[in-house]
Amino acid sequence: MKIVLIGASDLAKATAHNLLARGHDVVIVDKNREVIDALTEELDCGFVEGDGTRPAILDEVGPKGSDVLFCLTHNDQDNILAALVGRSLGFPRVVPMIRDSEYATICNELGLSDTILPDQTIARTLADMAEGYDVFELSSMIKGEVRFFSFVVHDDDAATVKDLELPTEARAICVYRAEGFALPDPDTKLSRGDHVVIITHSHNLEALRARFADIPAK
Repeated sequence: MKIVLIGASDLAKATAHNLLARGHDVVIVDKNREVIDALTEELDCGFVEGDGTRPAILDEVGPKGSDVLFCLTHNDQDNILAALVGRSLGFPRVVPMIRDSEYATICNELGLSDTILPDQTIARTLADMAEGYDVFELSSMIKGEVRFFSFVVHDDDAATVKDLELPTEARAICVYRAEGFALPDPDTKLSRGDHVVIITHSHNLEALRARFADIPAK
């Protein structure tokens, strides 16, 4: 796989180390030439100097030949903009990082379903650990070709779970909404803003992303 990282943050560097160790191709985009020069001694990967929110810079790294674009700068607005530009240029998957939870709803409305909020994720993990829960229990259950996929319902008109017409070996297992979460059945109604979680075979992921990542569920 070819992975592009925007921003040479500590998280980006740690991610690059892990990806390189697993045999993937990595390209880091950053505005600061001094930062890039320092990283060339540390990381055996590609580098592009420039603003990762600019179409010309992202086009230079080859969106169609890449698999994932991680937007990991220290600026939430830059990460969101870079993700939108990257998506428009044809990156198959874009993953922006945001620190300010106020942007989470905006990201959902923009169809950026892979947005990560590291502070909230770490906070939940620490709270679970404090209460004695095994925070790695779920990851140990994901074996073989089992994968999870999620999307946000954008339509004002409600649909039902059965209207999703999911492929074989795919099932909606949870719906998150303002009042909490629900375990859906085929007749569960979906409303705008609902976050639907699907368990599926890995061979369905591409079709699910093409269908639900940027368009309404209905």
